[in-house]
This record gives sequence, C-alpha cells and structure tokens, in this order.
Amino acid sequence: MQAFHYQAPASVADARAAAAAGAKLMAGGQSLLPSMRLGMSQPEALADLSCLPGMAGITVSGGVVRVGAMTTHAQVAASAEVQTAIPALADLASRIGDRQVRNRGTLGGSVANADPAACYPAALVGLGATVHTDRRDIAADNFFTGLYQTALAEDEVITAVSFPVPDKAGWQKFKQPASRFSIVGVFVSKGPQGVRVAVTGAGACVFRAKELEARLSGQWSAAALEGASVASTGLNSDLHGSAEYRAALIPVLAARAVG
Repeated sequence: MQAFHYQAPASVADARAAAAAGAKLMAGGQSLLPSMRLGMSQPEALADLSCLPGMAGITVSGGVVRVGAMTTHAQVAASAEVQTAIPALADLASRIGDRQVRNRGTLGGSVANADPAACYPAALVGLGATVHTDRRDIAADNFFTGLYQTALAEDEVITAVSFPVPDKAGWQKFKQPASRFSIVGVFVSKGPQGVRVAVTGAGACVFRAKELEARLSGQWSAAALEGASVASTGLNSDLHGSAEYRAALIPVLAARAVG
C-alpha cells in the first residue's frame, strides 16, 4: 500500500474542506482499503469520518426511519427499532459481507461507494429513501447514476438516510458465496410511494423493475409474478452469471421477497 496522509476531521465542515483539498473521504474503509492494497485506488490523503460527532444512530418518527451515515451494518441489523419498523431492512443489513464487514462497514460508506453489487442501494431505491448530505436532500431514485457513480459532489458529505416505513417489504439476494455480494438482489415494498421493486447486482447500478411493479400493484402476491420476465439487454454478464441468467433470477427473487 502506498504512503498517504491521514486526517481525522472534527466536524463535517472540516471533512468537506479536506475533501475539497483532495483528500478521499473514508467511512468504514471496507471497500476503500482493499482497493488501496490492490493499487486500484491511490489517494494521497484520507479523511476518516469515524471521529465525527452525531453521524451515527437510528431514530424512528413520523413514519420514517432515519439512519446516521456512520451507523454500521451490524447496528442496523441489531436495532429493535429497525426490526419493528422495517424488518426487511434489518434482514438486508444482517446479510451484508461477513462479521468484520458488518461491524466496520457503514450505511453512508456503502451508499457513497455505489458498488453495482452492494445491497443497500436496493433498499434505498426499493423504499424510496432520501439521502441527506451536508447541503441538500437527494431522492434515492436520483442518487445512483452509474457504475460506482452517484449524484454527490467531490466534497459533499452524506450525513444520514431516511427510509419511509412501508406497509410491506421484503428482500432476497442470490449471493456470490466468497464475497457475499449480490449476483442479483431484489428489494420490494408497498407503501406511501406505491409498489417499488429495486434490483442490485444485475446492472451497472441499482434500477427499478417497472414491469414487476405494475404486476404487484394489481395484486401483491408471488402469484402475480408467475410468468413475468425481465429483458436481459444491458445487464451484467461475467463468470458468475450471464445477462440472461441474471434476468431470469430477478422475477424469481422478487416473488420470494413478496413471500
């Protein structure tokens, strides 16, 4: 790993200033540090967000679950509030990576990294969440813009994510056994924003399966997805599965998520 300058900003303003000066923001480091070891990322400076006050924690109020950006996956999974309000979100968090990743990785870090096979993007889009930053609020539908790309500015800091509490929700993923990333993952919900079906692992970034949403809007049941199909055009194809294989998995996992 190359040499770098380590910084521990004491405030969001300090973190923003460090990023503006060229430092790479680091949350849990579970994606960034491995990429640095492999030489895929070579920042000259790191700004560690773990010391920032008030960036972790979970609150439930007014039909919304608000999760601080530095809240770990393990904390989301173990939260009684999340388990009661959105059990599918707690379930998703409990199946991310391994124990080390869940105890070090954070919601904000995962969302900002926007890995095409990460689980959290499906929860954000599948629940119609809102990403809060130090300067604005961004709807999840507008946040993920491409392969490892988001709507964030270089010096913008995620502070929290708000999830509307749905009437029903479910999560299913077909995982790559070594990394536990999603070959395909599907998050479904029915709530204030209607029916939403979000897919991760299958494309360059998370996307909504509108044809499945239409079926579930008419009837919220696994039976409504019988015979459903998703086009393979533009989907990922690699050693773990072809585009056609991933396309075939999407309605199957959606049906299981509906239950």
